[in-house]
Amino acid sequence: MLRLGCLVGLLTLSEHPFAALTPDRVLTAVESLGFDTDARFFALNSYENRVYQIGLLDGTNLIAKFYRPNRWDARQIREEHAFTQELFDLEIPVVPPMKLARSETHVEVDGFVLALFPQLIGRTPELDDLGSLFTMGRFVARMHAIGAKTCFDYRQHLTLDAAQESSYHLLENDFLPSDLNVAYETLVLDLFDRMSEQLASAGAWRPLRIHGDCHLGNVLWHEGTPHFVDFDDTVMGPAIQDLWMLLSGDRDHRQAQLLELAEGYNEFYDFRVSELRFIEILRTMRLINYSAWLARRWNDPAFPLNFPWFNTQRYWADHILELREQIVALDEPTLQLI
Repeated sequence: MLRLGCLVGLLTLSEHPFAALTPDRVLTAVESLGFDTDARFFALNSYENRVYQIGLLDGTNLIAKFYRPNRWDARQIREEHAFTQELFDLEIPVVPPMKLARSETHVEVDGFVLALFPQLIGRTPELDDLGSLFTMGRFVARMHAIGAKTCFDYRQHLTLDAAQESSYHLLENDFLPSDLNVAYETLVLDLFDRMSEQLASAGAWRPLRIHGDCHLGNVLWHEGTPHFVDFDDTVMGPAIQDLWMLLSGDRDHRQAQLLELAEGYNEFYDFRVSELRFIEILRTMRLINYSAWLARRWNDPAFPLNFPWFNTQRYWADHILELREQIVALDEPTLQLI
C-alpha cells in the first residue's frame, strides 16, 4: 500500500513539468528545428528523461530527447555530447546527437532542453553467447582507451559518498515504513563501513570517462557490432563499472563470462585486475542509488504508473534482504582472471 507522502504526490502529478509535453508540443518543438514531421509519434521506454521516436515526411525517423529539467546544466550536457562525438569520430560504435543550428547539439525549446539523434535499429545483445561477450569487451576497451585521454570538468564522479547520500535521502524523507526504518539504517551503516574499509585497503579506484550505465538496455546489436546508446549517466569512474553489469548468473557463469570479456578487452586496453575487488561495492552502491532514484522521482507521473510496486511494505522488506545478501557478497573472494 502506498504511503501518505506518495498519495500526496499522486494528487499533484499534473503539476510536473513533463506533463506539459503533449504530442503537439513535442512535434512542434522538433519542427521548430527545421524538420518536417508526418505526425508519427511514439514514446520510448525512458523515465529519467522523455524520449520519442518521431516520423519525418521522407519516411525516416529520428529520436527526440527532452532532458529532465534542472538535472544537468548546459556544461554537463556539452561534455556528454562532446564525449560521444569524440568516440564516434574515432569509429567507436556510439550514437552521438545530431548537430542543429550553429552546430549546437542541444537547444532550449519551450522551456525544455532538447537533443535529436538518428534512429538506430538493433537488438539486445545475447550474452549467453561467449563470443558476443568477447566482442563487447573489445568495444568497451576501445571506449575506455579514449575515455582515459582526458577528464570531465563538470560531469559527476562515481563515489561512495554519493551513494551514502542516497541512503540519507530515503531516511530523511520518510520513504521507509516505520517498522523497517531502524533495520535499514543499521544495515546501510554496516555496509558503508565495510565498503569504506575495503576501499581504504584496496586503494582508491582510478577514474576515467566511462559510459556509467552500461547495461544491456543501453546496447544495441547491429550488423554484428554492439552500439552504445544513452550516455546520460556518463561520469568519471572506474573502468569495471562499465563491465560488471554485463556479467550475470551464478558465480561459475560470471567467472566464465568475465574471462571472455577480459580477453576481448585486453586487445585494446589493459584490464585492471585490481578493480575486480570493486564489483560488489559498485553493485551495493547501485542497489541503494536505484531505490533513492525512484524515491526522488516519485512525483513524476511516469514513476507511479510504471513502478507500482515501489514504496510498498513488500518492496522495502525485499530491498533490505537484498542488502543483507550484499554483506555476505562483500566478504566473498573476488572473481579471478585465471
